[in-house]
Amino acid sequence: MPVYIAMLRGINIGPHKRMKMEKLRSSCAALGFAEVKTYIQSGNIVFCAKKAGPEALAKKLEQQIVRDFGFSADVILRTKEELEQVVSGNPLLREPAIDETKLHVVFARQSPSPESLAKLESLVQSPDRVRHARKEIYFYFPNGVSGSSLWKHPLDRILQVPGTMRNWKTVITLCEMAAECR
Repeated sequence: MPVYIAMLRGINIGPHKRMKMEKLRSSCAALGFAEVKTYIQSGNIVFCAKKAGPEALAKKLEQQIVRDFGFSADVILRTKEELEQVVSGNPLLREPAIDETKLHVVFARQSPSPESLAKLESLVQSPDRVRHARKEIYFYFPNGVSGSSLWKHPLDRILQVPGTMRNWKTVITLCEMAAECR
Protein backbone atom coordinates (compact mmCIF):
# COMPACT_ATOMS: atom_id res chain seq x y z
CA MET A 1 0.00 0.00 0.00
CA PRO A 2 1.23 3.51 -0.74
CA VAL A 3 2.47 5.68 2.14
CA TYR A 4 1.08 9.18 2.66
CA ILE A 5 1.95 12.08 4.91
CA ALA A 6 -0.84 14.42 6.01
CA MET A 7 -0.10 17.77 7.60
CA LEU A 8 -2.96 19.55 9.30
CA ARG A 9 -3.04 23.31 9.31
CA GLY A 10 -3.83 25.45 12.31
CA ILE A 11 -4.60 22.88 15.00
CA ASN A 12 -3.52 22.87 18.66
CA ILE A 13 -2.47 26.52 18.48
CA GLY A 14 -3.99 28.46 21.34
CA PRO A 15 -7.28 27.42 22.93
CA HIS A 16 -9.14 26.65 19.72
CA LYS A 17 -9.08 23.66 17.39
CA ARG A 18 -7.65 21.36 20.06
CA MET A 19 -7.06 17.80 18.94
CA LYS A 20 -5.60 14.81 20.76
CA MET A 21 -3.34 12.75 18.51
CA GLU A 22 -4.76 9.47 19.84
CA LYS A 23 -8.24 10.48 18.64
CA LEU A 24 -6.78 11.67 15.32
CA ARG A 25 -5.16 8.25 14.82
CA SER A 26 -8.56 6.64 15.53
CA SER A 27 -10.21 8.93 12.98
CA CYS A 28 -7.67 7.84 10.38
CA ALA A 29 -8.17 4.18 11.23
CA ALA A 30 -11.94 4.66 10.78
CA LEU A 31 -11.21 5.74 7.21
CA GLY A 32 -9.39 2.45 6.60
CA PHE A 33 -5.89 3.90 6.84
CA ALA A 34 -3.25 1.45 8.09
CA GLU A 35 -0.03 1.89 10.11
CA VAL A 36 -1.25 5.29 11.32
CA LYS A 37 1.40 7.26 13.22
CA THR A 38 1.41 10.85 14.40
CA TYR A 39 4.33 13.10 15.19
CA ILE A 40 4.12 15.90 17.76
CA GLN A 41 0.90 17.76 18.52
CA SER A 42 0.74 19.90 15.38
CA GLY A 43 -1.10 17.35 13.26
CA ASN A 44 1.46 15.34 11.32
CA ILE A 45 0.21 11.92 10.24
CA VAL A 46 1.97 9.12 8.39
CA PHE A 47 -0.23 6.29 7.13
CA CYS A 48 -0.79 3.67 4.45
CA ALA A 49 -3.91 3.66 2.31
CA LYS A 50 -5.17 2.11 -0.86
CA LYS A 51 -3.85 3.94 -3.87
CA ALA A 52 -5.85 7.10 -4.32
CA GLY A 53 -5.25 10.65 -5.36
CA PRO A 54 -3.80 12.80 -2.58
CA GLU A 55 -6.56 15.39 -3.07
CA ALA A 56 -9.28 12.76 -2.58
CA LEU A 57 -7.58 11.39 0.55
CA ALA A 58 -7.11 14.90 1.96
CA LYS A 59 -10.79 15.66 1.38
CA LYS A 60 -11.85 12.42 3.12
CA LEU A 61 -9.68 13.25 6.11
CA GLU A 62 -10.98 16.83 6.27
CA GLN A 63 -14.56 15.52 6.33
CA GLN A 64 -13.68 12.98 9.04
CA ILE A 65 -12.12 15.74 11.17
CA VAL A 66 -15.34 17.76 10.98
CA ARG A 67 -17.35 14.69 12.03
CA ASP A 68 -15.03 13.65 14.86
CA PHE A 69 -13.82 17.01 16.19
CA GLY A 70 -16.54 19.48 15.21
CA PHE A 71 -14.29 21.90 13.34
CA SER A 72 -12.55 22.07 10.00
CA ALA A 73 -8.83 21.87 9.35
CA ASP A 74 -7.03 22.06 6.03
CA VAL A 75 -5.13 18.89 5.21
CA ILE A 76 -2.06 19.10 3.00
CA LEU A 77 -1.06 15.66 1.73
CA ARG A 78 2.10 14.31 0.14
CA THR A 79 3.11 10.83 -0.91
CA LYS A 80 6.23 9.29 0.59
CA GLU A 81 8.00 9.80 -2.75
CA GLU A 82 6.99 13.46 -2.90
CA LEU A 83 8.28 14.05 0.63
CA GLU A 84 11.56 12.34 -0.25
CA GLN A 85 11.87 14.78 -3.19
CA VAL A 86 11.23 17.71 -0.84
CA VAL A 87 14.10 16.55 1.36
CA SER A 88 16.57 15.67 -1.40
CA GLY A 89 15.65 18.71 -3.50
CA ASN A 90 15.96 21.43 -0.85
CA PRO A 91 17.86 24.11 -2.81
CA LEU A 92 18.94 25.92 0.38
CA LEU A 93 21.05 22.93 1.43
CA ARG A 94 23.33 23.63 -1.54
CA GLU A 95 24.03 27.17 -0.33
CA PRO A 96 26.99 28.00 1.93
CA ALA A 97 26.71 28.49 5.70
CA ILE A 98 23.20 27.10 6.13
CA ASP A 99 22.23 26.06 9.65
CA GLU A 100 19.68 23.27 9.12
CA THR A 101 17.98 24.13 12.42
CA LYS A 102 16.84 27.40 10.80
CA LEU A 103 15.22 25.79 7.73
CA HIS A 104 11.46 25.62 7.20
CA VAL A 105 9.21 24.37 4.42
CA VAL A 106 5.75 25.57 3.50
CA PHE A 107 3.72 22.78 1.94
CA ALA A 108 1.10 24.36 -0.31
CA ARG A 109 -2.03 22.62 -1.55
CA GLN A 110 -1.10 23.60 -5.11
CA SER A 111 1.71 25.52 -6.75
CA PRO A 112 1.45 29.26 -6.12
CA SER A 113 1.26 31.49 -9.17
CA PRO A 114 4.43 33.15 -10.50
CA GLU A 115 2.97 36.51 -9.44
CA SER A 116 2.44 35.30 -5.86
CA LEU A 117 5.96 33.90 -5.70
CA ALA A 118 7.38 37.18 -7.00
CA LYS A 119 5.48 39.09 -4.31
CA LEU A 120 6.80 36.71 -1.65
CA GLU A 121 10.38 37.11 -2.88
CA SER A 122 10.02 40.91 -2.79
CA LEU A 123 9.08 40.75 0.92
CA VAL A 124 11.96 38.53 2.02
CA GLN A 125 14.87 40.59 3.33
CA SER A 126 18.40 39.49 4.13
CA PRO A 127 19.53 37.50 6.04
CA ASP A 128 16.35 35.50 5.33
CA ARG A 129 16.25 33.43 2.15
CA VAL A 130 13.46 31.84 0.14
CA ARG A 131 13.45 29.30 -2.69
CA HIS A 132 10.61 27.35 -4.24
CA ALA A 133 10.09 24.14 -6.16
CA ARG A 134 6.79 22.62 -7.21
CA LYS A 135 4.31 23.04 -4.33
CA GLU A 136 6.94 23.75 -1.68
CA ILE A 137 8.47 26.99 -0.51
CA TYR A 138 11.76 26.64 1.36
CA PHE A 139 12.77 29.26 3.92
CA TYR A 140 15.93 30.01 5.82
CA PHE A 141 15.27 32.17 8.89
CA PRO A 142 18.61 32.58 10.73
CA ASN A 143 16.89 34.77 13.36
CA GLY A 144 13.94 32.37 13.76
CA VAL A 145 10.45 32.64 12.32
CA SER A 146 9.36 35.35 14.76
CA GLY A 147 12.49 37.35 13.92
CA SER A 148 12.03 36.98 10.17
CA SER A 149 11.17 39.58 7.57
CA LEU A 150 7.91 37.69 6.91
CA TRP A 151 6.69 37.49 10.51
CA LYS A 152 3.89 40.04 9.98
CA HIS A 153 2.93 38.94 6.47
CA PRO A 154 0.25 36.21 6.25
CA LEU A 155 1.66 33.69 3.79
CA ASP A 156 -1.79 32.47 2.70
CA ARG A 157 -2.65 35.95 1.48
CA ILE A 158 0.65 36.34 -0.30
CA LEU A 159 0.66 32.88 -1.89
CA GLN A 160 -3.13 32.79 -2.44
CA VAL A 161 -3.18 29.04 -1.74
CA PRO A 162 -3.58 27.16 1.55
CA GLY A 163 -0.35 25.90 3.04
CA THR A 164 1.26 24.82 6.27
CA MET A 165 4.79 25.36 7.51
CA ARG A 166 7.02 22.74 9.13
CA ASN A 167 10.54 23.11 10.46
CA TRP A 168 13.27 21.03 8.85
CA LYS A 169 13.57 18.63 11.79
CA THR A 170 9.87 17.78 11.45
CA VAL A 171 10.20 17.31 7.68
CA ILE A 172 13.15 14.94 8.15
CA THR A 173 11.38 13.02 10.91
CA LEU A 174 8.23 12.59 8.80
CA CYS A 175 10.35 11.34 5.92
CA GLU A 176 12.03 8.80 8.23
CA MET A 177 8.67 7.68 9.62
CA ALA A 178 7.34 7.21 6.09
CA ALA A 179 10.40 5.15 5.16
CA GLU A 180 9.65 2.77 8.07
CA CYS A 181 6.20 1.92 6.68
CA ARG A 182 5.88 -1.28 4.73
